[in-house]
Amino acid sequence: MGDVINLRSVRKAKARAAATAQAAENRARFGRTKAEKLADAQEKSRAERLLDGAKRED
Repeated sequence: MGDVINLRSVRKAKARAAATAQAAENRARFGRTKAEKLADAQEKSRAERLLDGAKRED
C-alpha cells in the first residue's frame, strides 16, 4: 500500500506555493523604486513634448 497523506497539509502547502508565486509577480510588477518611477515619468513627458512640438497646424 501507499503512504498515508494528510490532505490538509497538502492543501496548505499548495496555497503557500500559490501565495509565493503571487508575491513574486507583484514584486516584479509594482516593486519599482521612486527614482525609476520618476525617470519613466520624465521620459514620457519628454516624448510627449517632442511629439507635440512636431505637430503641424491645420
